[in-house]
This record gives sequence, C-alpha cells and structure tokens, in this order.
Amino acid sequence: MSDLSKEYHTYLRLERGYSPNTVEGYEQDLDKLRAYCEEHGVDLVHMDFDALQECIYVLFKDVRSEGTQARILAGIHAWFRFLLYKNYIEQDPSELLEGPKKPKHLPTVLTLDEVNRMMAAIDLSSNEGHRNRAMMEMLYGSGLRVSELVNLPLSKIYLHEHYMLIEGKGSKQRLVPISPVAEEWFGYWLQERATWPYKPEFKDYAFINRYGRPLTRAMVFTIVRQLCEKAGITKTVSPHTLRHSFATHLLQNGADLRVIQQLLGHEDLATTEIYTHLDVQDLRKAILQCHPANLK
Repeated sequence: MSDLSKEYHTYLRLERGYSPNTVEGYEQDLDKLRAYCEEHGVDLVHMDFDALQECIYVLFKDVRSEGTQARILAGIHAWFRFLLYKNYIEQDPSELLEGPKKPKHLPTVLTLDEVNRMMAAIDLSSNEGHRNRAMMEMLYGSGLRVSELVNLPLSKIYLHEHYMLIEGKGSKQRLVPISPVAEEWFGYWLQERATWPYKPEFKDYAFINRYGRPLTRAMVFTIVRQLCEKAGITKTVSPHTLRHSFATHLLQNGADLRVIQQLLGHEDLATTEIYTHLDVQDLRKAILQCHPANLK
C-alpha cells in the first residue's frame, strides 16, 4: 500500500497541482478511509458504493460541522478519481455520493479605522516591529493568503517595478502590485533583516523569525490576534480577514470585480462575488437616495 500512497501523493502534487496544504488534507482523509477499511475488512481500492456509503455514515457520525464533512468527502472523491485515472478501478463508487453543501457565510471584514488601529498597535521599537508592519501592509495592501506570505521569496519581490510574483493555490502564479506604503515598510524591514542571523537554506524567504527560520502560519495568526487585542477589536480576526478587507474595500471604492478576481488569484469569478455583499448602512443609504418614495 505504501507504493500506491506515494503514487497518490505524486498525482496530487504534480499532476493535479494542489498546494502542500491541500495534499496534506487529502492524505489525512485517506488515512481515515484506510482505518475504516482495516477495521471492517473492506478493500480500500475496490470498495463498492454500498460499502462506501456505510463508511461515510460512520465517518460523519461524530463530525457535526457541515464544512468539515464536505472537506472529508472531497478527499474521498480525490482518492477514487486517482484510482480511476490510473486504471486501478473501472468505475468511481464515490461518483453518486451526496454530502452536505458547505454553507456560504459572509466573511468578517475590518473597517478602515480598525485596520489603521491594528497598524498603530504595532510596537516599532521591538525587534520584530518593522517586520510585522511590512507583513500587515502586504496582507492588507495586496490581499495575500497567509501561506503566500510565509513562503514569499525575496527574489520574487521587485520593488523597483512595484510588483511581486506570487505562487498561489495549485502552484498558479500571478503578478500582484505592491502598494507604496507596503514598499516603504518592506524597505525598512529589509534594512532590519540584514542585521538578523539566518540559516543559509532560508536566505531567500522574505519574512523570517529571530532564529533565522521562515515564519509559520501559526505565528502570523498569533501576531494578528495580538494586534487585534491591543487595538480593542472584538471581531474574530485572522490573517485571511485582512485579505477579505482588501477585496471589500477595493470593491466599495469602485474597483472592477474581475480585477479583484485576478489580484486574489481566484479561478472562478463566483468565488470573488462574495465580496459584493453590502452592510446594512449601505443598503439603507441606497434606499434613501434611490427609491422614488424617498425622493422629494
């Protein structure tokens, strides 16, 4: 089974072009499926629809989140698509499986004032001050995903040309402009970074920790949440909230939806359309200004 697992990993990473995080998630889903098959004496490769349906029932029994259920189901679909693609099976038993649709929730968005308060909460006198400000400016000013930020190479940042080359989901590359403010703070960080020790193998990482290693996603989450606490922001905020805020503020100020789609690296415009939501004040303002009953 180990050879097949290696082949599956190669299929996900190279042939499908999934990110390391997606590959890891799908392999964890396969581990759940494998554990069930071993416990119930079922062939992992040649499961039929009835056996797979029973497996799903067992796996979902203790999982209440519809989003988590949908993610597990996606991993199972990926496994059987691989087996079909490689001719290990002649029919995909997961094809007719129905799972919960992942609910769509409007994203949490920060106001411009809240963003400014977070920026102001950064202690620039600390060793990490300029680094953290540069990171925050790139998350909010360019809409980067946290994984894109922590893996961003110095060699892909072209300050004189005012853009950076980002590798997003599925190893897809896109050009993203750098705002003048982000350029300024990143320049300060480069000066500071030159005085920090770093491991030779990590010298091309744009953002490093005090030990010369790349920052982790968890560390960026911690930094963002600590800044929210200092700024008195009670919303549930993550690095992705800054990406949501980037897109929403662009849209509110007249940016074209397809431009935002390209900046975010969304493959499907429908994904970007979630940012067309308006808050209650915007809705009320539209009624007061545009509805004929209110025009006097």
